[in-house]
Parts: sequence; structure tokens; C-alpha cells
Amino acid sequence: MIHTYLGQTIRFEVKYKKRTSMSIHIDSNGYVEVHVPKGISDERVILALEGKWDWIQLKLKEMKARSLGPTAKAYEHGESFLYLGNEYPIQITQDTEVQQDYAVFEEEKLHIFVKQLEDEKVKQALKRFYYQQCKMLVEKSIRSFQSNFKVKPRSIRITDNKTNWGTCDSKLQLTFNWKLAMAPQKVIDYVVVHEMCHMVHLNHDRSFWRLVGKIIPDYEEQENWLALSSWKMTV
Repeated sequence: MIHTYLGQTIRFEVKYKKRTSMSIHIDSNGYVEVHVPKGISDERVILALEGKWDWIQLKLKEMKARSLGPTAKAYEHGESFLYLGNEYPIQITQDTEVQQDYAVFEEEKLHIFVKQLEDEKVKQALKRFYYQQCKMLVEKSIRSFQSNFKVKPRSIRITDNKTNWGTCDSKLQLTFNWKLAMAPQKVIDYVVVHEMCHMVHLNHDRSFWRLVGKIIPDYEEQENWLALSSWKMTV
């Protein structure tokens, strides 16, 4: 189907499913799908599309940028980096008195303090910040959702996993990718709940997804964010 609104035109497909609400999905190629309950009229589908129009256009714009690939980061004043789903500029300060290079988030900026003004020093200070923030954010999320589970994780680690956002092994040890600190809180919550659900169901069977959906009803939207935005999560 094709729809034009506010001077912009998109192509989309409607898929009728056993569900009680509508949701919009955009895959890695910019293909738009609207998942709707059976019996929903075309008019309501269009209204739903128009209600999310700005979000759709933003995601399609991101897809176009993604097709060009990530640009190399410059470790200088004003360069932007993701934190909790938003882009913030960095402000670099050289301080020969610091014991260890570090970064803090204040006043809508990522302030970086380094002993030597070197790109690698700035980069490592940023990564250290993301590791620390990821651990704090993940632990906070686990505390928030622990009441949904009878078992608790035995350990929590933050790693540089190249293939997974999180893992849970048979010993109930949870690990999370440090880059999650760049994602919105809702996305972090979803990844955390996903791995906590593996404490109950180690595979991805129907029972597992029912439990995930019970705790995070809009988990598909969070997966969608990761699918569309992970390419930007770089340092």
C-alpha cells in the first residue's frame, strides 16, 4: 500500500495477526510493516500510521544514513556520541593532575578529562564511562524487574561481546554488552528482561516469549530499535 501525508509518501504492508493492539515495524532495509488485529479497518490503520509519522520518517532517514555506513569518530570538541538513546557532544579537558582519565555526563554534554590530549586516551575514557554506566543501568533494571522472577542472577558482568547484547548461562550468570549504555532505557530494560527470562527458559520457545511479552508488552519495538540503530552505537 502507498500513503502520502505531510508531503511525504511511504510504501507499507499490513499484516493481520492475533493481537489486541497495532504496532509498526521497519526492517533493516527500510521496509514498513503494520501489524494489526483482525477486523481493523483501513481507516484506523492510516490513522495509526499518521500518528507515528514523525517516528517513521526519522527511522527511514536513519536507514538511509545506515546504508552509507558509520562515519569515523573525531575525538574533539563537539563530536557527538550516543548515551541513553540521544546524541550528546563531547567536551574535552586536559588535566595533568588526574590519576585516571575519565568522563562524566553533565549539562547535556559528555565531559572528558584526560592527562594527555590523545585520541586513544579520549576514546578509552569514553569506553570506561560506558562500561560503568552500563553496569549501573543494568543493575538498576534488574532490581526493577526482579519481582517477576522467583530466581535471581548469580552474577552480572559487562563485556565487549561482539555478537550479543546479553547472555544467560545455565548457572544464571548474566552478561551484557557495554554499548547498551548508548540505548534508551526501555531498550536496556528489554535486554535485561530477555536475559532474566532465560533464567526460567534457556531456549527461545513459546513459553519464553510469552514471559517476555507479559513483562515487556512492546518488546518488539525495542528489538526494532536495536535492529535499526545498533550501527550508530560506536566509539
